[in-house]
Amino acid sequence: VLGMYSLTQGCAVFSREQARQRALYPRTEKIEVTLQIPGLQGTLLVMNKGVSTPHSCARHLTEWYVTSSALALVDGNPWPLHQPLTQSCSLSLLTFKDTDPLLVNQAYWRSCAALLGQVLEDAFKEDFSVELIRVPEVLVTSGAFCCDVVLDPQLDAWNPSEESLRSLTRGAQQLIHRDLPWEPLEVVPPVALEVFSHSRCKQEEVEEKSAQSPKGTVMLYRCGDHVLLSGGPLVARTGLCSQYEVTAIHPLGEGEWGLHRRAQGLSLPFQLQAHHTVWRKLRSRAEKLVRKYYLSQF
Repeated sequence: VLGMYSLTQGCAVFSREQARQRALYPRTEKIEVTLQIPGLQGTLLVMNKGVSTPHSCARHLTEWYVTSSALALVDGNPWPLHQPLTQSCSLSLLTFKDTDPLLVNQAYWRSCAALLGQVLEDAFKEDFSVELIRVPEVLVTSGAFCCDVVLDPQLDAWNPSEESLRSLTRGAQQLIHRDLPWEPLEVVPPVALEVFSHSRCKQEEVEEKSAQSPKGTVMLYRCGDHVLLSGGPLVARTGLCSQYEVTAIHPLGEGEWGLHRRAQGLSLPFQLQAHHTVWRKLRSRAEKLVRKYYLSQF
Protein backbone atom coordinates (compact mmCIF):
# COMPACT_ATOMS: atom_id res chain seq x y z
CA VAL A 1 0.00 0.00 0.00
CA LEU A 2 2.86 2.37 0.83
CA GLY A 3 4.36 1.65 -2.59
CA MET A 4 1.08 2.48 -4.33
CA TYR A 5 0.67 5.69 -2.29
CA SER A 6 4.20 6.89 -2.97
CA LEU A 7 3.80 6.32 -6.73
CA THR A 8 0.49 8.20 -6.79
CA GLN A 9 1.86 11.04 -4.68
CA GLY A 10 5.03 11.34 -6.82
CA CYS A 11 2.93 11.41 -10.01
CA ALA A 12 0.69 14.15 -8.57
CA VAL A 13 3.72 16.30 -7.66
CA PHE A 14 5.10 15.76 -11.19
CA SER A 15 1.78 16.84 -12.77
CA ARG A 16 1.54 19.93 -10.56
CA GLU A 17 5.08 21.07 -11.41
CA GLN A 18 4.61 20.29 -15.11
CA ALA A 19 1.46 22.47 -15.18
CA ARG A 20 3.27 25.29 -13.34
CA GLN A 21 6.15 25.27 -15.83
CA ARG A 22 3.83 25.21 -18.85
CA ALA A 23 1.96 28.23 -17.48
CA LEU A 24 5.20 30.25 -17.60
CA TYR A 25 5.07 30.42 -21.41
CA PRO A 26 2.20 32.03 -23.34
CA ARG A 27 1.41 30.01 -26.45
CA THR A 28 1.64 33.12 -28.63
CA GLU A 29 5.42 33.53 -28.25
CA LYS A 30 7.22 32.04 -31.24
CA ILE A 31 10.72 30.60 -31.74
CA GLU A 32 12.57 29.57 -34.91
CA VAL A 33 13.88 26.00 -35.15
CA THR A 34 16.45 25.34 -37.88
CA LEU A 35 16.61 21.69 -38.93
CA GLN A 36 20.01 19.99 -39.22
CA ILE A 37 18.68 16.86 -40.93
CA PRO A 38 20.02 15.29 -44.15
CA GLY A 39 17.78 16.42 -47.02
CA LEU A 40 16.13 19.07 -44.85
CA GLN A 41 19.26 21.06 -43.94
CA GLY A 42 18.38 24.63 -43.04
CA THR A 43 14.60 24.14 -43.14
CA LEU A 44 12.99 26.60 -40.72
CA LEU A 45 10.07 25.71 -38.45
CA VAL A 46 8.22 28.36 -36.44
CA MET A 47 7.20 26.77 -33.12
CA ASN A 48 5.73 27.78 -29.75
CA LYS A 49 8.22 28.72 -27.03
CA GLY A 50 8.03 26.53 -23.92
CA VAL A 51 5.33 24.33 -25.50
CA SER A 52 6.71 22.79 -28.71
CA THR A 53 9.11 19.85 -28.38
CA PRO A 54 11.41 18.07 -30.86
CA HIS A 55 8.56 15.55 -31.18
CA SER A 56 6.24 18.42 -32.20
CA CYS A 57 8.80 19.37 -34.86
CA ALA A 58 8.96 15.75 -36.12
CA ARG A 59 5.18 15.83 -36.62
CA HIS A 60 5.66 18.65 -39.15
CA LEU A 61 7.83 16.28 -41.20
CA THR A 62 7.00 12.72 -42.31
CA GLU A 63 5.56 9.86 -40.26
CA TRP A 64 8.99 8.18 -40.43
CA TYR A 65 10.54 10.92 -38.26
CA VAL A 66 7.67 10.62 -35.75
CA THR A 67 8.05 6.86 -35.34
CA SER A 68 11.84 6.51 -35.74
CA SER A 69 13.22 9.49 -33.78
CA ALA A 70 14.57 8.42 -30.40
CA LEU A 71 16.49 11.49 -29.22
CA ALA A 72 17.28 15.03 -30.39
CA LEU A 73 20.27 17.32 -30.54
CA VAL A 74 19.40 20.93 -29.71
CA ASP A 75 22.24 23.30 -30.56
CA GLY A 76 24.45 20.21 -30.53
CA ASN A 77 23.40 19.00 -27.05
CA PRO A 78 21.44 15.78 -26.29
CA TRP A 79 17.79 16.65 -25.72
CA PRO A 80 14.81 14.41 -24.84
CA LEU A 81 12.21 14.28 -27.60
CA HIS A 82 9.38 15.42 -25.32
CA GLN A 83 11.23 18.27 -23.58
CA PRO A 84 9.88 21.74 -24.55
CA LEU A 85 12.13 24.09 -26.51
CA THR A 86 12.63 27.44 -24.78
CA GLN A 87 14.53 29.46 -27.41
CA SER A 88 15.34 29.57 -31.12
CA CYS A 89 17.77 26.76 -31.90
CA SER A 90 19.12 24.21 -34.35
CA LEU A 91 17.59 20.73 -34.20
CA SER A 92 18.74 17.26 -35.26
CA LEU A 93 16.60 14.14 -34.82
CA LEU A 94 18.54 10.98 -33.96
CA THR A 95 17.57 7.39 -34.82
CA PHE A 96 19.08 3.94 -34.28
CA LYS A 97 20.06 3.80 -37.97
CA ASP A 98 22.32 6.89 -37.81
CA THR A 99 25.96 6.58 -38.93
CA ASP A 100 27.09 7.27 -35.35
CA PRO A 101 24.38 5.97 -33.00
CA LEU A 102 26.48 6.26 -29.79
CA LEU A 103 24.25 8.84 -28.03
CA VAL A 104 21.06 7.03 -29.04
CA ASN A 105 22.44 3.66 -27.91
CA GLN A 106 23.45 5.10 -24.52
CA ALA A 107 20.00 6.66 -24.09
CA TYR A 108 18.36 3.38 -25.13
CA TRP A 109 20.33 1.29 -22.62
CA ARG A 110 19.51 3.84 -19.91
CA SER A 111 15.82 3.70 -20.89
CA CYS A 112 15.77 -0.12 -20.82
CA ALA A 113 17.19 0.01 -17.27
CA ALA A 114 14.51 2.55 -16.31
CA LEU A 115 11.86 0.20 -17.68
CA LEU A 116 13.33 -2.66 -15.66
CA GLY A 117 13.15 -0.57 -12.47
CA GLN A 118 9.51 0.23 -13.18
CA VAL A 119 8.73 -3.46 -13.72
CA LEU A 120 10.41 -4.41 -10.43
CA GLU A 121 8.38 -1.81 -8.52
CA ASP A 122 5.15 -2.93 -10.17
CA ALA A 123 5.89 -6.62 -9.51
CA PHE A 124 6.50 -6.33 -5.76
CA LYS A 125 4.82 -3.15 -4.53
CA GLU A 126 1.53 -4.81 -3.54
CA ASP A 127 3.17 -7.03 -0.93
CA PHE A 128 6.79 -6.00 -0.42
CA SER A 129 8.88 -2.84 -0.24
CA VAL A 130 11.13 -2.09 -3.22
CA GLU A 131 13.97 0.45 -3.06
CA LEU A 132 15.44 1.31 -6.46
CA ILE A 133 19.00 2.43 -5.86
CA ARG A 134 21.41 4.12 -8.22
CA VAL A 135 21.17 2.84 -11.80
CA PRO A 136 24.65 1.81 -12.99
CA GLU A 137 25.51 3.60 -16.24
CA VAL A 138 26.88 0.61 -18.12
CA LEU A 139 28.31 0.59 -21.61
CA VAL A 140 26.19 -1.10 -24.28
CA THR A 141 29.22 -3.31 -24.94
CA SER A 142 28.93 -4.74 -21.40
CA GLY A 143 26.21 -7.04 -22.74
CA ALA A 144 23.35 -6.14 -20.39
CA PHE A 145 21.62 -3.10 -18.95
CA CYS A 146 21.33 -3.02 -15.16
CA CYS A 147 19.13 -1.80 -12.36
CA ASP A 148 20.25 -2.09 -8.74
CA VAL A 149 17.55 -2.73 -6.17
CA VAL A 150 16.97 -3.57 -2.52
CA LEU A 151 13.92 -5.74 -1.92
CA ASP A 152 12.01 -6.23 1.31
CA PRO A 153 14.18 -8.02 3.94
CA GLN A 154 11.55 -10.80 3.91
CA LEU A 155 12.87 -11.65 0.42
CA ASP A 156 16.56 -11.85 1.37
CA ALA A 157 16.57 -15.63 0.86
CA TRP A 158 14.67 -15.41 -2.45
CA ASN A 159 16.41 -16.63 -5.59
CA PRO A 160 14.44 -15.83 -8.74
CA SER A 161 13.40 -18.80 -10.84
CA GLU A 162 13.25 -18.83 -14.62
CA GLU A 163 9.49 -18.36 -14.30
CA SER A 164 10.05 -15.28 -12.10
CA LEU A 165 12.29 -13.77 -14.78
CA ARG A 166 9.73 -14.63 -17.47
CA SER A 167 7.03 -12.91 -15.40
CA LEU A 168 9.17 -9.75 -15.15
CA THR A 169 9.79 -9.93 -18.90
CA ARG A 170 6.02 -10.09 -19.51
CA GLY A 171 5.60 -7.00 -17.32
CA ALA A 172 8.14 -5.14 -19.44
CA GLN A 173 6.50 -6.25 -22.68
CA GLN A 174 3.15 -4.92 -21.45
CA LEU A 175 4.70 -1.47 -20.87
CA ILE A 176 6.34 -1.64 -24.30
CA HIS A 177 3.00 -2.54 -25.90
CA ARG A 178 1.39 0.52 -24.26
CA ASP A 179 3.94 2.71 -26.10
CA LEU A 180 4.19 5.15 -23.17
CA PRO A 181 6.22 8.35 -23.54
CA TRP A 182 9.10 9.11 -21.18
CA GLU A 183 8.08 12.66 -20.22
CA PRO A 184 11.04 14.76 -19.04
CA LEU A 185 10.76 17.52 -16.44
CA GLU A 186 13.68 19.58 -15.16
CA VAL A 187 13.02 20.55 -11.53
CA VAL A 188 14.68 22.21 -8.54
CA PRO A 189 15.68 19.91 -5.66
CA PRO A 190 12.70 20.67 -3.35
CA VAL A 191 10.27 19.39 -6.02
CA ALA A 192 12.32 16.22 -6.58
CA LEU A 193 12.61 15.64 -2.83
CA GLU A 194 8.82 15.83 -2.57
CA VAL A 195 8.42 13.36 -5.44
CA PHE A 196 10.76 10.92 -3.68
CA SER A 197 9.63 11.65 -0.12
CA HIS A 198 9.19 7.87 0.35
CA SER A 199 12.81 7.02 -0.57
CA ARG A 200 15.85 8.00 1.49
CA CYS A 201 18.10 6.59 -1.23
CA LYS A 202 16.55 8.72 -3.98
CA GLN A 203 16.62 11.81 -1.78
CA GLU A 204 20.38 11.37 -1.35
CA GLU A 205 20.72 10.95 -5.11
CA VAL A 206 18.73 14.16 -5.71
CA GLU A 207 21.11 16.08 -3.43
CA GLU A 208 24.16 14.64 -5.22
CA LYS A 209 22.88 15.21 -8.76
CA SER A 210 21.72 18.77 -8.06
CA ALA A 211 25.10 19.60 -6.51
CA GLN A 212 26.83 18.36 -9.69
CA SER A 213 24.46 20.22 -12.04
CA PRO A 214 25.56 23.69 -13.29
CA LYS A 215 21.96 24.90 -12.88
CA GLY A 216 21.42 23.11 -9.57
CA THR A 217 18.50 21.15 -11.06
CA VAL A 218 17.72 17.47 -11.65
CA MET A 219 15.88 15.74 -14.50
CA LEU A 220 12.84 13.63 -13.74
CA TYR A 221 10.99 11.39 -16.17
CA ARG A 222 7.46 10.05 -15.95
CA CYS A 223 6.35 6.83 -17.63
CA GLY A 224 2.73 5.97 -16.89
CA ASP A 225 2.37 6.38 -13.11
CA HIS A 226 6.09 5.94 -12.42
CA VAL A 227 8.47 8.89 -11.86
CA LEU A 228 12.22 8.33 -11.95
CA LEU A 229 15.47 10.23 -11.64
CA SER A 230 17.88 9.88 -14.56
CA GLY A 231 21.55 10.63 -15.02
CA GLY A 232 21.08 11.30 -18.73
CA PRO A 233 18.46 11.56 -21.47
CA LEU A 234 16.02 8.73 -22.16
CA VAL A 235 14.56 7.80 -25.54
CA ALA A 236 11.13 9.03 -26.57
CA ARG A 237 8.85 6.11 -25.67
CA THR A 238 8.63 2.52 -24.50
CA GLY A 239 7.40 1.39 -27.94
CA LEU A 240 10.89 1.94 -29.35
CA CYS A 241 11.88 -1.26 -27.51
CA SER A 242 11.21 -4.50 -29.34
CA GLN A 243 12.98 -7.65 -28.22
CA TYR A 244 13.29 -7.29 -24.43
CA GLU A 245 14.12 -9.88 -21.83
CA VAL A 246 14.95 -9.82 -18.11
CA THR A 247 17.91 -12.18 -17.90
CA ALA A 248 19.16 -12.30 -14.29
CA ILE A 249 18.97 -10.90 -10.76
CA HIS A 250 22.33 -11.23 -8.98
CA PRO A 251 22.95 -10.68 -5.26
CA LEU A 252 25.69 -8.10 -4.69
CA GLY A 253 25.93 -8.43 -0.91
CA GLU A 254 24.99 -6.19 1.99
CA GLY A 255 25.06 -2.47 1.30
CA GLU A 256 23.93 0.76 2.87
CA TRP A 257 20.25 0.03 2.25
CA GLY A 258 20.19 -3.74 2.82
CA LEU A 259 20.87 -6.67 0.48
CA HIS A 260 21.79 -5.08 -2.85
CA ARG A 261 20.82 -6.96 -6.02
CA ARG A 262 21.57 -6.23 -9.66
CA ALA A 263 18.75 -6.95 -12.08
CA GLN A 264 19.91 -7.29 -15.69
CA GLY A 265 18.31 -7.49 -19.08
CA LEU A 266 18.81 -7.46 -22.83
CA SER A 267 16.94 -5.54 -25.48
CA LEU A 268 17.05 -4.43 -29.11
CA PRO A 269 15.06 -1.53 -30.59
CA PHE A 270 12.35 -2.17 -33.17
CA GLN A 271 14.67 -0.96 -35.96
CA LEU A 272 17.33 -3.59 -35.16
CA GLN A 273 16.11 -7.17 -34.93
CA ALA A 274 18.27 -10.23 -34.18
CA HIS A 275 17.78 -13.79 -35.45
CA HIS A 276 16.82 -16.17 -32.61
CA THR A 277 20.20 -17.95 -32.74
CA VAL A 278 22.03 -14.63 -32.34
CA TRP A 279 19.60 -13.60 -29.61
CA ARG A 280 20.34 -16.79 -27.65
CA LYS A 281 24.07 -15.99 -27.68
CA LEU A 282 23.43 -12.40 -26.60
CA ARG A 283 21.07 -13.62 -23.88
CA SER A 284 23.64 -16.05 -22.51
CA ARG A 285 26.10 -13.19 -22.19
CA ALA A 286 23.48 -10.95 -20.57
CA GLU A 287 22.95 -13.50 -17.79
CA LYS A 288 26.49 -13.00 -16.48
CA LEU A 289 26.97 -10.40 -13.74
CA VAL A 290 27.98 -7.01 -15.10
CA ARG A 291 30.63 -5.77 -12.68
CA LYS A 292 32.01 -2.59 -14.26
CA TYR A 293 30.12 0.60 -14.92
CA TYR A 294 30.96 4.15 -15.85
CA LEU A 295 29.54 7.42 -14.57
CA SER A 296 27.19 9.28 -16.89
CA GLN A 297 28.66 12.20 -18.78
CA PHE A 298 25.36 14.09 -18.67
